[in-house]
Parts: sequence; C-alpha cells; structure tokens
Amino acid sequence: MQPYQLNPEVAPQFEMVNDFIINHLGSNVPLVEKIGHYIVESGGKRLRPLLVLLAANACQYKGDRHISLAAVIEFIHTATLLHDDVVDNSELRRGKDTANAKWGNAPSVLVGDFLYSRAFQIMVDIGSLPIMGVISNATTVIAEGEVLQLLNSRNPDTTEEAYMQVILGKTAMLFEAATEVGALLADASDKERVAMRDYGRHIGIAFQLIDDVMDYKSTAEEMGKNVGDDLAEGKPTLPLIQAMKVASEPDKKLIRKAIREGGLEDLEPIMNIVSRSGAITYTEEMAQQQADLAIKALEPLSNTSFKQTLIKLANIAANRSA
Repeated sequence: MQPYQLNPEVAPQFEMVNDFIINHLGSNVPLVEKIGHYIVESGGKRLRPLLVLLAANACQYKGDRHISLAAVIEFIHTATLLHDDVVDNSELRRGKDTANAKWGNAPSVLVGDFLYSRAFQIMVDIGSLPIMGVISNATTVIAEGEVLQLLNSRNPDTTEEAYMQVILGKTAMLFEAATEVGALLADASDKERVAMRDYGRHIGIAFQLIDDVMDYKSTAEEMGKNVGDDLAEGKPTLPLIQAMKVASEPDKKLIRKAIREGGLEDLEPIMNIVSRSGAITYTEEMAQQQADLAIKALEPLSNTSFKQTLIKLANIAANRSA
C-alpha cells in the first residue's frame, strides 16, 4: 500500500498533486522536459507532498492551494535528488538508472536548477510571504547540509552529533518545511504550526536513520539503489559510527580504512561487523524514538482522520524496509 492510500479522504487530493506536477513540467527546451518527466515519474512514495496535504487538512484547511504547495515541495525534493546523484556519482535510484547516468552530469544539474526555479514560480502564484520564507530558508539549510555531508565524507572521526547535524539539514529540513507550510496555509494557531513543524522534523530524522540502516540491511531490489552506496562514497553514517564505538580494534581499523578510501572491497566483512555490533538495532531504536517524538508533537491537534494518518506515517517511517 502506498502511503497516500492510508487515508481515503486525502487520496483524491494526492492524485490532483500528481496531475499538477505533470502539467507544470513543460519547457521550451525538450531535454529539460524529458529529464523532468523521467525523474518525477520514476516512482517514489511522494511522502513530502503527502505531508503537506495531511498537515493542511489536519489544521482544517478548506481551500485548494495545498495542491500546488505540495507540488512545490516535490519539485524541490526532485531537484535535490538530481543534484545529489551528481555529487555522489550515483547510477541507480528507485530501481532505475539515475538521470546523470542516462544524460550526463551537466544536464542533470541544470534540470535540477530548472525544477528549483519552477517551484519558486509556483510559490509566487500562491502568494504567501510566510510560506516563501519557510521554504527559502529550508532550501538554504538543505544546501548547507549537503555541503556539510561532503566535508564529513571520508572522515572516520565524524561524531554522532556531526552526523545528526547533517541529516537535520539534508533530509529533515524539507520534511519540517512540508508540514509547517501546510499549517501556515491553513492559518493555524502558533501552537498548531509549531506542532506540525516539530512533527516534520522528527519524522524526517526517523526516515533518514532507517535509510542509512537499509544500506547495511536491505537488498538492491528493496532499496531501489545499490547496496553499500554509502560505504562506497565514504559516508560515515550512524550504523558505522556506532559500530566503531563498540567494535574490536581490528574491526574498527577496517571500518576506518573503508571510510577513508571509499569503495566496496570490504563491504561484506563490514556488513558483518555492523550486524554483530548491534549498530543496526541501535539506529533502529533511535528512529523509533524520533517517530515517538513526532507523534507526541501532534498532541495540540484535534483528533481527526488526518492526525491519525500522520501518526501511522511516523511509525511507518521508523519501520520501513524500502
């Protein structure tokens, strides 16, 4: 079941978002449109735009601008994916060739820029300065998070605190923006807006923690990307950081070497070390803690079907396998 199917009331709105996205990919440059359609239509749960819809509805919104606002969030997310795949030299996403693998790095970066620009065009039409403020701040923080991750790459001395700072920026920030702008669009009270903002941040952290677990636990078919991509790129994610805290000295040296050098030569022994160390369980427990915090943040909201769906999504984020 796709996440949008958890709530029959929001499912038709979700389909309207999909239609809106497709209808706003038009460009006078055929390659822009071709790559835009390829990446947008390549699958994915569209969890971030769904959160916009659920947040707006949970805060009693009655208009239709949440449809275009959800598309804005998806365009920004898609732009970051295009840029990320270039930075990471990724070849597989959602089980398909990445855009940069098919068309090259330069077109991928430029189409990512196009999608960012299209998102801001749509925001102008929505016409809310507070919403523009939240999203423009989010895009800045996301860019900073990506740069920080780049600085941490190949650094085996990266701490858990530094890792958390990265995922707060590169992943959780857009989740947080998605739920906060949904509340802003609904003219929610300050208490409800903060509740939705905090919910988004915590579910975003949970989502990324599990994403990092899957690199050491899932298959390529389940993830839609190559197993060991994080290790190949020398990314010190939490499973590795925690494993190094408790591993034997030889195992610790192997992990440090793998992070410094990148590549997949030691993937199998390192996956075994991570599994034996309890680092997977540690990271999964942290993800559930974040999901619990997300659910707790929703307490100020009225008990509607949309709130219940948000609660279900928090638990799904912390317990998914794909």
